[in-house]
Amino acid sequence: MQLARVIGTVVATQKVAGLEGARFLVVQPLQRSGARAGTPVVAADATQMAGPGELVYIVAAREAALAMPEPFVPVDHAIVGLVDAVTTADSPGPARWERPS
Repeated sequence: MQLARVIGTVVATQKVAGLEGARFLVVQPLQRSGARAGTPVVAADATQMAGPGELVYIVAAREAALAMPEPFVPVDHAIVGLVDAVTTADSPGPARWERPS
């Protein structure tokens, strides 16, 4: 699992069987410090609750396909959880990142 921030949405006019109704979001993977880690990716929203600006957990490859309501659909990344706050051992005290209100 990897932390990521939702930075956009994707509109798909056609989808393969099993992905009807699935939302696709553009997410920016993050390092532990909150800095960007690589390039943004498109992830299917397995939680059906994520939105722009949200801090989320993503999985890739086979785990992404298994996370969807219809297993083994052709997705490379999936959002599997929403993150309320993150505190690292390097910075005790209040959370450094928080979910938007």
